[in-house]
Amino acid sequence: MGPLAGAHGGEIIYTGSVNNNNKESLTLSYINGFKKIRDHIKNRTATDFIKLRGVQKNNLQNINVDIPINVFTAITGVSGSGKTTLLKEVVMPAIKRKFKDYKFPKPKLDSIEFNYDYIENIDFLNHNAIKKSSKSTPVTYIHAFNNIRNLFASQNLSKINNFTAKHFSFNTDAGRCEECKGLGFVNIEMQFLSDIQLKCEVCNGKRYQEKILKIYFKKKNISDILNLNIQEGYDFFLNENEIQISRQLKPLIDVGLGYLQLGQSLSTLSSGEAQRLKIASFLNEKKEKSVLIFDEPTKGLHFYDIDILIIAFQKLVDLGNTIIVIEHNLDLIKNVDWVIDLGPEGGLKGGQVTFSGKPNELMKTETHTGRALKHDFNC
Repeated sequence: MGPLAGAHGGEIIYTGSVNNNNKESLTLSYINGFKKIRDHIKNRTATDFIKLRGVQKNNLQNINVDIPINVFTAITGVSGSGKTTLLKEVVMPAIKRKFKDYKFPKPKLDSIEFNYDYIENIDFLNHNAIKKSSKSTPVTYIHAFNNIRNLFASQNLSKINNFTAKHFSFNTDAGRCEECKGLGFVNIEMQFLSDIQLKCEVCNGKRYQEKILKIYFKKKNISDILNLNIQEGYDFFLNENEIQISRQLKPLIDVGLGYLQLGQSLSTLSSGEAQRLKIASFLNEKKEKSVLIFDEPTKGLHFYDIDILIIAFQKLVDLGNTIIVIEHNLDLIKNVDWVIDLGPEGGLKGGQVTFSGKPNELMKTETHTGRALKHDFNC
């Protein structure tokens, strides 16, 4: 399906044997080697570390781990080797408690040390990283809608009618359609079946009262703006010299979400899209000095999307953050600065640090991850 996503997808590009040289299909192009995930590694040097000593949790029995700061790190190993336990149940609460967030239970370890000059916050992001509400949209999530509403409120006709920014919000009763409460659809509850959503007959799916839809900026009303996809919105505001708004939308394009509509409900996003939306918000805020932990961020993503995701991670590190991913995908692992491999197996036969260092050094080992990397490299 494709060729790309959103409005640029929806077509059957190819059907048949995988042993085909069809170059119109992005999927086959990656499988057959015509396209490859690029080498984005920055070769950063690890100089400062989060030093954990005497970690004891589940199959992690009295281990010592040094996780580098201000670089891109992958925690690897077979399923059940202790990756999530280490990060979610030890590193996350231990650092949170260092910043006096005592709602996290005290993990069992002898000590944790790190340089406070490089870390001010820590977040753990899995595929439920954001609350996917029907009221929230990509443009509201990254706080760009505030500037868009202010722009419409500044138009002459808005001033004549005493319309303020709140009139252009679909979450307040000042200007939204009261029949659908600004959703653009009405929900019909079915007793034994899934609820049905029908386009609102009052506003015809436009979300706003008629008086609000008469306010235009460069021949577009607020509903027209929300129906643009993010790439179209970025181009529109950039061309109209609304630089602040276009700058806020750019991170969404950087993480490969340019096909989403500005006003699309977050409840329609896949888990992978939701996680990338969270990454875009970090880029938009230019967040720095944060430890950002991602749980299998490539899960469910296409080769093309993984390529874009790696670039976004590198940008977050360049801003001054520490990125740690729990990951099995070899293309991503090859692009990190540092790997900590747990194992050697899962369960009681796991929980040990079998390797810590650069990916090219891991390929020289006989760990499961090392052998897989070496095989992938040779292929």
